[in-house]
Amino acid sequence: MKHLLILLAVLLIAAPIMAAGGGGEHGAAAPHEKTYFGMPAWVLKLVNMILFFGVLAYILAGPVRNAVRGRGDTIRQAADEARVRREKADQVASDIQTRLSQIEQEVRAIRERAETDGERQKRELIAAGEAEAAKIVAAARNEVENRLKRARQELTEYAGELATARAAAILKETITEADQRKLFEQSLQDLREVQG
Repeated sequence: MKHLLILLAVLLIAAPIMAAGGGGEHGAAAPHEKTYFGMPAWVLKLVNMILFFGVLAYILAGPVRNAVRGRGDTIRQAADEARVRREKADQVASDIQTRLSQIEQEVRAIRERAETDGERQKRELIAAGEAEAAKIVAAARNEVENRLKRARQELTEYAGELATARAAAILKETITEADQRKLFEQSLQDLREVQG
């Protein structure tokens, strides 16, 4: 409003100066110009125009000021909302980053635990395999020893049979009928002594 009043004062001061200087070659007003209240028409038109713009500015100043103020308030409110949304987004991003960091630590811990468990299971499987191999070796040794015992026994029996057969063959070749009777009688006498 102050600017409008200053502009009006400047125009009012400049109007008579322009009227005095713009009137032809001699500086006097042209005879065909109309005057009202002793003033040239263009001065009244200028005052009329200034008053029109002044009233128009006075009438529109409030709504324009309110519109500008409302727009400023809307922009400030939007900026505040954007700042709040930005803070929330930063908080969410921070929460997500924290959670990702925790997940990475959990994954690392799970991987380490899996590696540890895998190594432990590997050692257990190796130990179980070695124990099973030892059992199989022991069982095989027992089997070999049992078969060796059986083979020795069979060899012993076979050797006994062979020795018996050979002894019988030798006895048949060397024992006479008289020796057989004598042995038979001695066996009968031993039998009588055992019974009697």
